[in-house]
Amino acid sequence: MRAILIDDEISNLENLRTLLEKHCPRVTIMATAQSVSAAVDAIEKFLPDLVFLDIQMGEQTGFDVLKLLPRRNFEVIFVTAYDQYGIQAVKFAALDYLLKPIDIEELINAVNKAEYKLATQRQTSQLDFLLQQLKKPDTNVSTIAIQMQSETRYVTLSEIIRCEADNTYTCFFLANSEKILVSKSLKEYADLLRPNGFLRTHQSHLVNPKYVKSWLKEDGGILLLTSGEKIPVSKPNKETVKQALQRQ
Repeated sequence: MRAILIDDEISNLENLRTLLEKHCPRVTIMATAQSVSAAVDAIEKFLPDLVFLDIQMGEQTGFDVLKLLPRRNFEVIFVTAYDQYGIQAVKFAALDYLLKPIDIEELINAVNKAEYKLATQRQTSQLDFLLQQLKKPDTNVSTIAIQMQSETRYVTLSEIIRCEADNTYTCFFLANSEKILVSKSLKEYADLLRPNGFLRTHQSHLVNPKYVKSWLKEDGGILLLTSGEKIPVSKPNKETVKQALQRQ
């Protein structure tokens, strides 16, 4: 895979280059760039398969690079500090990202996923979706990209009744009775969807309060959903869930 590394700090570029050369030998580094303009020039010149893109680049961002490109026919792995600007949008778009300092196993997994997408010629609109999300305030996020094995689904949050843990996977239950299994943990989705009002009722359950019909007092606390399903509320979450429902 032909790759370009983009980061405004040379030490980060050198560290990433070292890790890729040691652990991802199938990646050929064509160029590096430390500014938005240099990144755009490098991408247009070398036509990479894969771009490692730092999110925060001085007063500009890696998103500015994407906005300036007429075509974005490459895979992107974002590199970011935790809670940095735009990371929520990246997560909602189901795009890969690495946290600094870079974990070797996560780097290898992200590169393998990018290689798979390129080999199977899977075309997605996730980057376009990401740029659209960035135009909105965080509180106005209404759609999430869900990465499935053979496709990327875009689901409005109001369609999601609940999510349930299935070992290291998460199963989405939608209002049209469809179920979608995703290879990410429930914790990831709980953290992502909590600002949008979703309730973590139990270690295995995440619920959209829009679909809560009533609180049943049996077994310490159970939510009856409009679908007829009963979802347990664990003791540690009981008061938080009650208070959230009272505010609805």
